[in-house]
Amino acid sequence: MNISNPLTLSSARPVTPLRTDETIAIIGLGYVGLPVAVGFARHFASVTGFDINETRVNQLNDGFDSTLEISRSEIEDSRLDVTRTAADISNATFFIVTVPTPIDKGNRPDLSPLRAACRTIAPHLTKGAIVVFESTVYPGVTEEICGPILAEISGLRCGIDFKLGYSPERINPGDTEHRLETITKVVAAQDAKSLQRVADVYGTLVHAGVHRAPTIRVAEAAKVIENTQRDVNIALMNEIAIICERLDVRTSDVIEAASTKWNFLPFTPGLVGGHCIGVDPYYLTAKAEEVGYHSEVILSGRRVNDGMGEFIASKAIKMLASLNVPLCHAKVGVLGLTFKENVPDLRNSKTFDVLNALSEFGVRPIVHDPMANRAEIPEGAFDWVEGSDMAQLDLVILAVPHDEYMAQDLAELVREGGAIIDIRSALDRKDIPKHIRYWSL
Repeated sequence: MNISNPLTLSSARPVTPLRTDETIAIIGLGYVGLPVAVGFARHFASVTGFDINETRVNQLNDGFDSTLEISRSEIEDSRLDVTRTAADISNATFFIVTVPTPIDKGNRPDLSPLRAACRTIAPHLTKGAIVVFESTVYPGVTEEICGPILAEISGLRCGIDFKLGYSPERINPGDTEHRLETITKVVAAQDAKSLQRVADVYGTLVHAGVHRAPTIRVAEAAKVIENTQRDVNIALMNEIAIICERLDVRTSDVIEAASTKWNFLPFTPGLVGGHCIGVDPYYLTAKAEEVGYHSEVILSGRRVNDGMGEFIASKAIKMLASLNVPLCHAKVGVLGLTFKENVPDLRNSKTFDVLNALSEFGVRPIVHDPMANRAEIPEGAFDWVEGSDMAQLDLVILAVPHDEYMAQDLAELVREGGAIIDIRSALDRKDIPKHIRYWSL
C-alpha cells in the first residue's frame, strides 16, 4: 500500500529504529499472514505481503480487511506493501509462508497451496535467504517436500545456499487477548545459525518470547498436536453430551459440578469446525498411516465431532415432532453460520452439517448471520433472511453465539409453545420463558 507516513507508536513505548538487516516477504495474507505482515512492518523497514487473490489485495490496499482482524487505521498506518506481483518479493532475504493447508473430500492433507507458494518463491530465492513456514503440516513436510521444490526451481542448494525454518502459527481469529505479540512463538530451523536468525527476527515482534525447538520436525509435530489435543477433548465432551441427553441430564450442569475438582479440565461440547481443530488432526493421522500406525483415539474423536451436526438436527426433529409440527411446514430459524462467534470465517463451518441434515428430513430452515459475507455463502437447502424477518418460529437453533445475538431476547423470535436449541449453552436457562421449550448440549 506504499504508505510513506511513519507508523504512530504509543507514547508509552520508546520509538526504536526500524531494522534494515532483513527484507521480509509474507506469502499469503489471510487470517494468519496479514497480522504477521502488519506486525513485522512495525519493526522492519521493508516488508511485502503477497497474495494471489486480486480482490483481497485490492481491499487491503484500500485499507479494508475482510477478516476483521486488522483495523483500517492499522492498515493505513502500516508501512506494509501489498502485492499480487511475484517480482515484488525478489529482494526478500526472509520469506514467511502462511498459506492455508486444508484437507480434501477424503480428509487427506491438501498441500497444493503450499506447493504453489514454494513455486512462487523459488524463482526469487537468492543465496543466504531463509524460508520459514507457518502453515500447519505433518512432520517432515518442510524438509521433505518444500525444500526440494525450492531447490529444484531455484537451482540453489537447500541447507547450503538457502535455509529452511518453521514457526507454527497460533493465530486465534476473533481473540483480542491472545494476539501474535502476546503468544510464545515456537521457532525451528535447519541449523544453529539459522535458528538464531529466525529467533532474532520473531523476537523483535513477539513480546512473549520464543521457544527454540530442537528440530523442524519437532516444531511441525507440536503444531498438529496442539489442536489434536483440543479436538479429542471436545470429542469426549460431545460424547458425554450425547449420553447426558439420553439420561435427561443437562451437560452444562454436569460440567459446572465437575469443574469444582481442581484437576478437571472444563472442555465444553459443540460443533467443531474452522480451519484448525477440525482439520489438523487429519494431518497427523495421515502421516501416522504412512509410517504404519492407524490412529484409534484421534480418528475416533474426529468421527464423534463430525457427527454432531446430524445429532443436533435429529434432536431438532424430535422437538418439532413433540410440538406436533409437520416438518414440511415447520418454521425453523438457524442463527449463525460462521465456524465460531464474532468472526466472518465460514471455512469448514459445521452449521452447514446441521442444515443439510435438517433438509434430509424435509425441513427448509431460514438462516441469519450478522458476521458472514452473503456473497461467500454457498447455495443450500435453506433461505437467507435478515434478522427482522425472523418471527413466530416453531424452533430457533442458536448455532453460533455472536455478541449480537447475546444482546437480544431470542425468545421473542419464538411463538408461544415453541422451542430453542442452544448448541453451546450460551443462554441462561432462567431467562427463557416457561412457555418455550429449551434444550442445550
